[in-house]
Amino acid sequence: MYAFWKMEWKAAGKSLLLWSAVVGGIGLICILLYQSMEGSMAGMAENFASMGAFSEAFGMNTLSIATLQGYFATEIGTIHALGSSMFAATLATVILSKEEDGHTAEFTFTLPVAREKIIIAKFAAVIASLVLFTIFCAGCYQIGFLVLGEKEITGEFLRFMALQLMMNTEIASICFLISAVSKKNRAGIGISIPVILYVYDLMARVVPDLEDVKFISPFSYANATEIFSREQPDRGAFVLGVLVIAALTVISGRIYAKRDLAS
Repeated sequence: MYAFWKMEWKAAGKSLLLWSAVVGGIGLICILLYQSMEGSMAGMAENFASMGAFSEAFGMNTLSIATLQGYFATEIGTIHALGSSMFAATLATVILSKEEDGHTAEFTFTLPVAREKIIIAKFAAVIASLVLFTIFCAGCYQIGFLVLGEKEITGEFLRFMALQLMMNTEIASICFLISAVSKKNRAGIGISIPVILYVYDLMARVVPDLEDVKFISPFSYANATEIFSREQPDRGAFVLGVLVIAALTVISGRIYAKRDLAS
């Protein structure tokens, strides 16, 4: 099983490098730009903080973008959340369906390895890719902080990156199910999942009727502005996320293990 995991992990290598470089690179550039914009941030922060629903949706009513911490949470936090979740979605959506779409399923599943173990190895490869992606991006952001003279790694930063990893694993498990039930590449459907969940989270922050069901979206417990303003995370959403990951991974494995695969 280890050999199969290694093969899958290597297959995802190019995608991992590309997405890491793009998301981490954009985040690093944005951090470095902060110094040149710092002087004009104070006035902008006041305007953004008084924009009603818009301010509430993006957390600009709780953190000031005039500070590096507030700037990171509202700007880079959003970039990382969307970029990382899209990477998780595209990776997980195709990892099973590519066998049938590429007509390699017949060969792959006649190897002397149980189909269940192959499925576990594939999802483990997804998680390993997400871990490396998170570490690379965190390193890029820390380089930016060091250049700006911020040498201390804060607990809020570490918690943000850890919860983003958890969020992306949950999104990956949803897309893994899509991959398990589909015979074709459904990357387009997969990438729409984080977009829909992100938009729902924004709506839930400004629509009172959705406040109590905000936990449906994994973005609710990994929100950067809440983490950096030291608000208590939504424990219900976190617990739900753990259950979703466990349940959907098992369900996906059982569905795919029993399917008649196209060669």
